[in-house]
Amino acid sequence: MKIIKLGFVLLFVSLIIFIWYHSPILNLITGYSAKNMSSSVFIGERNLEYTDARDNGLELVNLADDKVDKNNSWATATVFGVMKRKAVYREGLGSVLINDDYDPKKPYLKPNRFRENKQLPYPYGVLPQKDTIFTEIDYKALETAVERAFDQPDVKKTRAVLVIYKDHIIAEKYADGMTKDSKILGWSMAKSILNGMYGVLHKDGKMKLDDPAPVEEWKNDERKNITYRNLFQMSSGLEWEEDYSKISDATEMLFLETDMSRSQVDEPLIHEPGKKWNYSSGTSNLLSGLLKKQFNSDQEYLDFPYKTLIDKIGMNSMLLEADLSGNYVSSSYAWATPRDWAKFGLLYLHKGNWNGEQIFDPSWVDFTVTPVPSSDGVYGGHFWLNANNKWMPDVPRDTFYANGFQQQNVFIIPSEDMVIVRFGLTDVWMSFNDLIADAIKAVHTNKESGIVQN
Repeated sequence: MKIIKLGFVLLFVSLIIFIWYHSPILNLITGYSAKNMSSSVFIGERNLEYTDARDNGLELVNLADDKVDKNNSWATATVFGVMKRKAVYREGLGSVLINDDYDPKKPYLKPNRFRENKQLPYPYGVLPQKDTIFTEIDYKALETAVERAFDQPDVKKTRAVLVIYKDHIIAEKYADGMTKDSKILGWSMAKSILNGMYGVLHKDGKMKLDDPAPVEEWKNDERKNITYRNLFQMSSGLEWEEDYSKISDATEMLFLETDMSRSQVDEPLIHEPGKKWNYSSGTSNLLSGLLKKQFNSDQEYLDFPYKTLIDKIGMNSMLLEADLSGNYVSSSYAWATPRDWAKFGLLYLHKGNWNGEQIFDPSWVDFTVTPVPSSDGVYGGHFWLNANNKWMPDVPRDTFYANGFQQQNVFIIPSEDMVIVRFGLTDVWMSFNDLIADAIKAVHTNKESGIVQN
């Protein structure tokens, strides 16, 4: 009996030591699980079981035990019954991890929506697209190319693929449990949405790329030379660690901070601005905070992206999530259906023009696709590039794309008049060279070119 009691004591002590030693990591695990669960249930309209098995199926995250209260719009997560984190859904603002200071009875601002529901065919309205057949396309070959993106389901974990050519959907496929109406988290594709917001400011003359970033804390030291251009090109020179496999600047920001726009403000300068490319989600949230300063009220800030960009091009399903301080988390949290994400790609394909209305100037897109000198041709202004064919050797060099965690992608291919959207839960790096190259080849298989409309 004494041996059994001693065994229990040792087990208890070991558990206490384990929890104490790993508490920061457990905090991140439960934070990720609770936040993702809340967003998946209340924005993505998926259930707890589905989310546990898929969206929260990552290694270590799958240790978390989640609970959902639909009546009160929250989700919680624990690991081994400890390190409880809670995320609350707020209408219009999405889900957010809360702290002990959170008051659920306190009123909050939410963005107004400006949905027009134009009676035009997709992509410019809410009506079905015209029944169109392009004679130059080998539709069977195109179908095969898309199908390959869904093979090896345990590895690729593809959820959706959408191919648009000349403003028409020419291929579309969804995994089981997904449909054209499923809202999907784009993760870091939110950075490219931020690019569009600033494109509007740039068009209206309210921001110049080479203006110094208006950060009060930088005015009296060497950081005063950091410009908007440096921030958009991820070459501010500020210290930042973007590592999601451990506790880093990025994970602390997303799962511990209440005001994510401040995460990079106090970082020291370790490189001359403009000289060193360093991918930083902190930079994107800093830009979101600077965007807020452009307006006289928080309500104007919340309305701005919907009024001037998102609802303007009919991305009616999109929702941008905000942190506890009311800043859009422009590094990571934007939800929309694949078809609405494709509209965003089309806006850039047409250099900011949306069915005759110029949302932002063509020069803004030119800046966006200009390679950052120190990025080896893979990055522009909050978009990724294929300028050096490094990762996609058989894909046109003018291809640029929004990219997010687990390989959410909106590929824009100007030379082929195409946009290709891919969503998934891919845990390993996967090249989309074959998908894009095969889709392009299928479009140009037949020599004859023309359109047949019914």
